[in-house]
Amino acid sequence: MSTSSTAGPVNLFDADLVRDPFGGYARLREQAPMVRGSFPGLDSPVWLVTRYDDVKTVLGDRRFVNNPANVPGADVRNIREQLIEARGIPREYAAYILDSVLDSDGDDHLRLRRLVSRAFTARRVAELRPRVEEIAEDLLDRLPGHAENGVADLIEHFAYPLPITVICELVGIPEEDRPLWREWGRGLVSLRPGAMAEPLRHMVTYIRELIARRRSEPGGDLLTGLIRAHDEDGDRLTDTEMVTMVLTLVLAGHETTAHLIGNGTAALLTHPDQLAALRADPGLLPRAVHELMRWCGPVQGTRIRYAAEDVEFGDMTVRRGEPVMAVLVSANYDPRRFDDPDRLDITREPDGHKEVHVGFGHGLHYCLGAALARQEGEVAFGALLRRYPGLELGVAPEDLDRQFLPFSWRLARLPVRLEEDGQLIQAG
Repeated sequence: MSTSSTAGPVNLFDADLVRDPFGGYARLREQAPMVRGSFPGLDSPVWLVTRYDDVKTVLGDRRFVNNPANVPGADVRNIREQLIEARGIPREYAAYILDSVLDSDGDDHLRLRRLVSRAFTARRVAELRPRVEEIAEDLLDRLPGHAENGVADLIEHFAYPLPITVICELVGIPEEDRPLWREWGRGLVSLRPGAMAEPLRHMVTYIRELIARRRSEPGGDLLTGLIRAHDEDGDRLTDTEMVTMVLTLVLAGHETTAHLIGNGTAALLTHPDQLAALRADPGLLPRAVHELMRWCGPVQGTRIRYAAEDVEFGDMTVRRGEPVMAVLVSANYDPRRFDDPDRLDITREPDGHKEVHVGFGHGLHYCLGAALARQEGEVAFGALLRRYPGLELGVAPEDLDRQFLPFSWRLARLPVRLEEDGQLIQAG
């Protein structure tokens, strides 16, 4: 048995930890380089890696794999598979969750990533910027129409529609179908047993039907490119992999960015000095997005990885086959790396390009869409603050409606009070 801290495993669904992951994981971070965590109902504990340097090691070291089948000489049960079974996902649909580019290693990972990476290069993302700006301006034009007594929900009417419109246009999902994805996405984050099964079935069925339509009516979108890769060389992409790729891109391509915009707006509106600095110098936007991703990024823990061999962390050891989770929220608040980490400072990052935080991950599985997410954040914050110079919260900060989900920091709603030329904007 590996060396462990004296305390028993930490319940990762513990209500206090879910409500205050910043403080909770900070306390764990100072106990030891690693501590044990447990998922309710599962026997296998997980190593929680919480310190900045160790998190980067786990994310960048090939001795840690995402697929437990790639641990040599060991029969390791996939913890994510157990969690999915516990959530009531039928076995025939589990592959669409378990076998994505996010769960692959080595040559399989490179093969799948290369099929879509061209759509997310710096050059391609830069070419998308005018369209992202156009979408943002259109949504902000409509925002007053959604207001009641001058207050509108920014999550519902701006933070979500912006990234889902961008990624759906990129992938090739028709405009009239996009509200369906919003509803299905809500179902996937529900913790109610069995709640994931129905939306997942709908998404898989929808993607298969869309693939059939795109075969007869090809376009200039990413899905058409995936179909071409599949039809020209089936070894490059299987049917299941193509469906899984679309599912992964659409969900990952809007959920994180939507909540970055929501969390970031709330953070700025509750830190007047930072808001004033950004208004005074919009050139700080790239650095501000980095700092907001560090300070209130929505993703708090990575996918579970498995040690392909024994790995030392100080005087502690992860044994071959043992599962490990890198806790991003803890690494991003580690005082060993960040001075005064609890302080929001939009000038903290050295520039808008070099990234010190690990909000988008690190290493081979670094977020494929990070450049697009950063750009969407820059456009969203810049346009919002320019269009509504008197923007303020529509409720007291302590009354913000947060969704308490393990490993996720997000708001269910973000009421904001709109003001233009000193006057509240009324609906209609």
